[in-house]
Amino acid sequence: MRILLIEDDSTLSASITMKLRAHNCVVDATRLGEDGLEMAKIYDYDIILLDLMLPDIEGYEVLRGLRTGRIRTPILVLSGTGATGAGSKIKSLSLGADDFLSKPFDLRELLARIQTIVRRSKGHSESVIRIGKLSLNIERQQVEIDGRPLRLPNKEYRVLELLCLRKGATLTKEMFLNHLYEGRDEPDHKIIDVYICKLRRKLSEATGEWSGIETVWGRGYVLRDPIEATIYR
Repeated sequence: MRILLIEDDSTLSASITMKLRAHNCVVDATRLGEDGLEMAKIYDYDIILLDLMLPDIEGYEVLRGLRTGRIRTPILVLSGTGATGAGSKIKSLSLGADDFLSKPFDLRELLARIQTIVRRSKGHSESVIRIGKLSLNIERQQVEIDGRPLRLPNKEYRVLELLCLRKGATLTKEMFLNHLYEGRDEPDHKIIDVYICKLRRKLSEATGEWSGIETVWGRGYVLRDPIEATIYR
């Protein structure tokens, strides 16, 4: 997952970033609402974590700007001591927030909420995504084929997770790179072809059927249910 964190408290921001990166999330952090608005317009995030108390503009204004700008990325509002109570929660939700979490909070709860919001926004009601014989557990970051574990290197797992979360959507190589490398020290785009090639082979060998990962020429890759993929081939 790629996450945008807009948080004024540098200590809390560092703690959140460390926690999320430990769970293979890519995190872009800023303390300014205006910067957050611009970043949300440029990059494709799975979720935005938004503090209401920011040094330049109110979090409410950021929230309003995101929704009026037709940015549909899920937003989890983080409220500080100056923005607590039912009124802040109601206002945040009415402006388009998907969830609301009051400070102080347990980082484990934050992670659980993020995982729940993201998977539901992609149409998955459970933490386990099932596609054909494949099962991918987002919370445990585990992959199984017909109940048998399939161990994947970190980067390959993250490529597969992104494909599963966005099943049926074409993902560009740039999107994969942004999710894997945070826009820093990115290798050549061809590395994505390598990851996809290895995934196809491993999934095909484990399932005994076509992997479901299709090439969309000139655009990128898309994951379909193996039955659907047979129709498209």
